[in-house]
Amino acid sequence: MKDRISKHEASEAIDNFFSGSTLDSERVRKINRLAMKFNIKLGKYRTRFCKKCYGDLNNGKTRITKTHKKITCGNCGFVNKSTIS
Repeated sequence: MKDRISKHEASEAIDNFFSGSTLDSERVRKINRLAMKFNIKLGKYRTRFCKKCYGDLNNGKTRITKTHKKITCGNCGFVNKSTIS
């Protein structure tokens, strides 16, 4: 049985996880650790979960300014910022 996975398999596992509709905070934490282990950038997936509690940001408040998009987490109240591109 194979214990180790390759970077390509880890990337596929991350894509498969984020293709689903619901995000579990424990599973998001594990996927984030997997991405850090293989130095895989989450990019567009980064805006789907909270930076602090790893909760789903779909139930948060969104504010848009000239330079940033601020999403307030509905679970913990942390303000997640991302640049507008």
